[in-house]
Amino acid sequence: MATPLETPPSAASKLFDLRILIGGLFVVYGVLLTIAGFFTSSGERAKASGINMNLWLGLAMLVVGIFFLLWARARPLLIEPNPVVDDADRLPPTRRPHH
Repeated sequence: MATPLETPPSAASKLFDLRILIGGLFVVYGVLLTIAGFFTSSGERAKASGINMNLWLGLAMLVVGIFFLLWARARPLLIEPNPVVDDADRLPPTRRPHH
């Protein structure tokens, strides 16, 4: 019998792992903001005290998104199966059959 560390992650565990969803969204929005940062006008930079906010926030979102995706890959979510319960274990102690 395989231990939980040897059990491969199931499709259900990947489906319910929010780190993949959060990481994916951060990566998508990070890419969009980074691209927008390359086309930021000097007027928009002047409003932000000379800082290209789209570029820097896009790069930061990319880093956070990649971190979440690497974290989900390095430590996959393990959903342990329900143990099989013997019917004798459900009976009160006074009614259990003796072995």
